[in-house]
Amino acid sequence: MSYTFIGGSVTAAKGFTASGIHCGIRKNKTKRDLALIFCEKKCTAAAVYTTNLVQSSPITITKKNLQDGYAQAVIVNSGNANTCNADGDVKAEQMCSLIAKELSISPEDVIVASTGVIGQVLPIEPIADAAGELAQLLSKDGATDAAEAILTTDTVKKEVAVEIMIQNKPVRIGGISKGSGMIHPNMATMLCFVTTDAAISSAMLQKAVRQAADVSFNMISIDGDTSTNDTLSVMASGLAGNDEITAEGEDYDLFVEGLTAVCRELARKMAKDGEGATKLLTCQVSGAKTEQDAKGVAKSVICSSLLKAAMFGADANWGRVLCAIGYSGCDVNVHKVDVSFASVKGCIDVCRSGAGIDFSEEEAKEILLEDEIEILITLHDGNASAEAYGCDLTYEYVKINGDYRT
Repeated sequence: MSYTFIGGSVTAAKGFTASGIHCGIRKNKTKRDLALIFCEKKCTAAAVYTTNLVQSSPITITKKNLQDGYAQAVIVNSGNANTCNADGDVKAEQMCSLIAKELSISPEDVIVASTGVIGQVLPIEPIADAAGELAQLLSKDGATDAAEAILTTDTVKKEVAVEIMIQNKPVRIGGISKGSGMIHPNMATMLCFVTTDAAISSAMLQKAVRQAADVSFNMISIDGDTSTNDTLSVMASGLAGNDEITAEGEDYDLFVEGLTAVCRELARKMAKDGEGATKLLTCQVSGAKTEQDAKGVAKSVICSSLLKAAMFGADANWGRVLCAIGYSGCDVNVHKVDVSFASVKGCIDVCRSGAGIDFSEEEAKEILLEDEIEILITLHDGNASAEAYGCDLTYEYVKINGDYRT
């Protein structure tokens, strides 16, 4: 492991400041709803987005702004998704222009994002009125306020930072994210903003972002719904002083390792904070023929509503694991499959060679009552492995989403 987790967040890297305030988009005045991340110099930048055909106006504008591979600021609002609105693109562009004026930068160098209710017109007046204050409050200590301002149904802020050594230079990578519901694999993420002081070209940063997302955010499922606003963006200031990474090699691999560590940790935090969730579920698959098979099996298991419900009830119903493997569409010999459940209370084998074995239901329940559960699957077909993240399915999830809009 070449990275070290450090204290800090999206402002851990050199050159970055952040802020977060309540501007009035959300009715609850105690909740921040507008966030800003800024770098003192123009950064190389890259992003990946939702695969949903319905995409938010902020994604449309951010894609346009990042065509040159550079950015200097991120502005995000919560409480309104600015999606499926006739004036959505105009409002997203206005957000960029408003904050660019306060920061004395080009509107084309702003990444914009929104999260919240779909199909409701985004009021621009609260953002216009608050843009000056938002810019004035920028500081190295503002990351936590920014992390809070992007939340919707989340119950906790999600922040992380790591440090790696590249060319004997300390390089920092930090990020914040939000996401509790409407989260499903095969997209970028929910909303996640990462910063780094590494010097890396836009092309290699884009490659690194996709590589990290594929094994982290693309391996989460909370509820099977792929959101319309999902965005993962990364800005790199280059202030760490390393020679610019312009090709694959040892330096690139070190950077990807650090970026992946940040993304995986944020992915785990999001899965654990799934809407109504009481448990983080991690499905570890080993012994697959290919990485694609390993990923497919892990995703299928973590997406199973029946398994998620069983985990909520601390029921060691391993048959639901086998069932999910069986319909995954992956190349698996189900007669070789081993399954175990694990937590801090221990590990228990529940299935060998695709068949049930004797085990203590009492011991299994004690293991599954913990708030972090591992579902361990060995396929005995090859050497590939993968990991997916999810949560249990609870009564509270239905309650939250039954009246989410009203």
